Amino acid sequence: MYREDAESIFTTGNFFDELCIIDQGGVIRFYEACPINGAPVSVDEAIGKHILEVFSALEPGTNEVLQALEERKAICTFHDYCLNYRDEAWPGYISTFPIMRKKEFVGIAIALKYLTPDYSKEYIQIQDNSFRRKRFDTGYTIDDIITRDPYMNQLKEKIRKVSRRDSTVLIQGSTGTGKELVAQSIHYLSPRSTGPFLSQNCSAIPDNLLESTLFGTEKGSFTGAVTNQGLLELANGGTLFLDEINSMDMALQSKILTAIESRTVRRLGGHEDIRINIRIIAAVNEDPFEAIKNHHLRSDLFYRLNVVNFHLTDLKDRPTDILYLTDYYINYYNQLFDMDIKGISEDAADLFTSHTWPGNVRELRNIIEGAFNVAETDLITVSDLPEYLKSARKPQFETEDLLKPQSYASFHARMEELEQAFLLRTIDSCRSKAAAAELLDITPQALNYKLHRNPKDSTADRTEGFK
Repeated sequence: MYREDAESIFTTGNFFDELCIIDQGGVIRFYEACPINGAPVSVDEAIGKHILEVFSALEPGTNEVLQALEERKAICTFHDYCLNYRDEAWPGYISTFPIMRKKEFVGIAIALKYLTPDYSKEYIQIQDNSFRRKRFDTGYTIDDIITRDPYMNQLKEKIRKVSRRDSTVLIQGSTGTGKELVAQSIHYLSPRSTGPFLSQNCSAIPDNLLESTLFGTEKGSFTGAVTNQGLLELANGGTLFLDEINSMDMALQSKILTAIESRTVRRLGGHEDIRINIRIIAAVNEDPFEAIKNHHLRSDLFYRLNVVNFHLTDLKDRPTDILYLTDYYINYYNQLFDMDIKGISEDAADLFTSHTWPGNVRELRNIIEGAFNVAETDLITVSDLPEYLKSARKPQFETEDLLKPQSYASFHARMEELEQAFLLRTIDSCRSKAAAAELLDITPQALNYKLHRNPKDSTADRTEGFK
C-alpha cells in the first residue's frame, strides 16, 4: 500500500509542481510542470538550453541548484521564492538529487513544490493510478522508442500530435521495426489511455477463426458456438490494433471496412447491430501500394485506414541507432539481471555496424539478451554472439589490397582510391547521401564532388539511387 502511495507522490502533476533534469554541463534535458499551476517557461524554451539562460534569477555561487550541480550531492527541502507562469513570486520548497548512470554522475534532478500563503493547510493527494499503472507495466509508451535518428525523432513528435484525435492510423514497417510499440504509444498518449488496448496479429490465426475473434459469435451460429464478444466490442472505449492486416482475407477486409464506417458490428449468427466506440490502428509489413497491386489489401480499406500514416525505417537505414540501442539494451539487461556489463568489444561493435539487421530492433535486443546469458567478462565479445551473425557479415572493402605498392599508381591516385572506398562504404550503410554526408560531417555538395571528381570510376552508377 505505502509503496503505491510513494509512486503516486513522486509523480509530476500530483505532488511536485515542476520537475527539471539538467546534465553535468548545466543544460536542461527534461522539463515538465503541473498543468494546473502552469510553468514560467515552455518545454520548447527550456530543453537544450543552459539553466542560467532559462532561469536568469539564479545566481552563480549562491544558489543551491548550482551548488548541487557543482558538488554532485543532494540538497533537500530548501526554501526559495520562485516565479510561476504569471510571474508571481511564490514560496516553495526545492530538492535536488544527483543522477547516476553506471555509477557515474550525469546530472541532477530538481523537484519544486509551490506553497500557498497558508501552507500549514497543504496536504498530499494520493492518486489511484493502479489501473493505468497496470496497463503501462505490460505495454509500451513513447519513452520506449529509443533513437537518435532525426527521422525517428520527427516520428515521435508526430505520435504526440496524432494521439490527440481519434483518426484511424496505418503503420508501415518491416518485421521488428516496432509497429505495435508505435500503436501503443499513440494509445497511451490519447484520451483513450484509460480504456483497453487490444492487439491482434491477423496472420496468426486462420481466417475463419479471425472473423469470430474480431466480430464475436452468437450461440447456435455454428456447431458448439456460444455467445461471445469479439475484439471490436471488447475494445470499446479504447484502441484496437490490427497488425499485418494485409494478410487478412479480402472478404473479411470488406467487413472491417463496414465496421469502421458504420461504427457497428454484428456478431456471427447475430441479428442486431451493436454500436462500438473504438479507434482503429492497423499495420502492414509491405509497401501498401504493392499490397494492393498483389491483391493483399483492398484499396478502399487502405484509403480509409490511411488517414494518418507512419513509415518505420529499418534499423540498417539508421546506422547511428545501432550502437546507441546497443548501449541502451546493455543498461536495460544490467538492471534486469543485476549484472555489470560495461559494453561491447571493438570487434563486436564492427560486427554490429556491418550487419544488415533483417530482424531490426527486435533482433538486436534478442542478441544482446542472448549475450548476457553467455558472457564471461564485463564486455560482450564476438564469441558471445550467435554464429549466423558472424557468417552473415557484410563484405567490407579491403584496405590491405589497396595499400599494396603498385608501380603504376602515384601516392595521390592511391589516396583517392582509399577515399572512394571509404565514402562508398559509408553510403552503403546510410539511407541517403544526405544522411551519409551528415555522418561524415561534410556538406552534401562536398560529398558529391568527392564521389564524381574521378570520371574513370563507377561511383556514379553505385550512388545513382541516392538523393
